[in-house]
Amino acid sequence: MPAEAPSEVHDDAWATAAAEDLEAERARRRARHGTPPGSAAEEFRKLVDAVADKLSDLQSPLLGAVAGPAAQQVVRQVVQQAKAAVEPVIERNPDVFDHLAAAGSELLAAYRSAVQDQERRWTARDTPPRAPEERRDPGDDPGTGPGEPIDLD
Repeated sequence: MPAEAPSEVHDDAWATAAAEDLEAERARRRARHGTPPGSAAEEFRKLVDAVADKLSDLQSPLLGAVAGPAAQQVVRQVVQQAKAAVEPVIERNPDVFDHLAAAGSELLAAYRSAVQDQERRWTARDTPPRAPEERRDPGDDPGTGPGEPIDLD
């Protein structure tokens, strides 16, 4: 029986050491790269807060000195109403934002691939340009090919 006790202690020590190493690696990465981005819902919330702060602090030269404080109050009210409308949506559907972010990434990757393929075709001039008579179907251009007169009578 005494032989099994050190094995249990060793297993526990191994798990503890692995957890400590993992935490140390995460701390090192945070120090080097900063805090990792949160979920898409958290990032959207940060965006809404940043836009709301900018709109609230915006001084409009068009409204003048008289309408300035009243207009600023209206802007603050609208910002608070928008935040109040967005917050419940974020709270109820955080996974939706993750799915939308993933879909956006996929669309961006597809677009990037299409653009790169097209650029590669434009810039790769392995074959010499075709002669003008080879570029178009002769039947497409009226008056350049043999034709039959049409009797309209």
